[in-house]
Amino acid sequence: MVTVAERLQLRRDLTPAERKVARVLLTDYPMRGLVPIARLAADAGVSAPTVVRLVSKLDFESYAEFQESLKSEVAARLSSPLSMHGKSASDSDPLGRSERLLCDGISASFSRLPRAEFDQVVALLAEPRRDVTLIGGRFSSILAEYLAAHLRILRPNVRMISAMGADRVSSLLDIGPRDVMVAFDYRRYQHDTVRLALTAKRQGATLIVFTDPYLSPLSAQADVMLTTSVRSPSPFDALTPALALLEALIAALVDHLGPAPLDRMARYDALFAGTVEEEP
Repeated sequence: MVTVAERLQLRRDLTPAERKVARVLLTDYPMRGLVPIARLAADAGVSAPTVVRLVSKLDFESYAEFQESLKSEVAARLSSPLSMHGKSASDSDPLGRSERLLCDGISASFSRLPRAEFDQVVALLAEPRRDVTLIGGRFSSILAEYLAAHLRILRPNVRMISAMGADRVSSLLDIGPRDVMVAFDYRRYQHDTVRLALTAKRQGATLIVFTDPYLSPLSAQADVMLTTSVRSPSPFDALTPALALLEALIAALVDHLGPAPLDRMARYDALFAGTVEEEP
């Protein structure tokens, strides 16, 4: 299922009035789209026909069909591993099922990726004058750690907020307008991760959000957002497409930085091998 949010991200031909509706929709997604059309139009400060035109551009036949799609998303957004148990095992071959779902998830995620947002993330992470802080949740912190490990080799001033840290709040003390906060938050969204990332945003940090197609609560405040499929062969959401996106992001960062990080990478290799000579 292509979500309404994904359709909005991919549209580059929206009028200013239609973009107002899109911003309102993403403010409390997906619930904001379940109100009557007159209410949504009033909230966005536009006419009802503007909402109808936007819905049409998103390839829905009617506002009712648009709302049915959002209702399906609400159900999917609230799915737990327990409620998904059984749905994932529709065939008896877990290896084949995994190959099909995970490969399809990567392909679908990449095909729906807004290139402008991807390039913006690369530019933000490559900017040496900005410090970068990463945060994730119980499972998604694996992704944050993975990206942080590569960023530390490519550039200075990269920090990771531990998912299990006793005092995650203290990590926010020095975050300000020159910082980039990278938050990973996926379905069954983690409240403390959301609160910490929003606090960094209020302190002036630029917020990059990695999430699923149903959108973390952080999406309304994100400066840049990238989504990936979480379809899985098991009852648990898959992070494989998100990891594939990070691999693409790291490759793009290396290309973007060019020769700049080569000395830093060489020093890392020397330190890792334990062959660094003491300077005189």
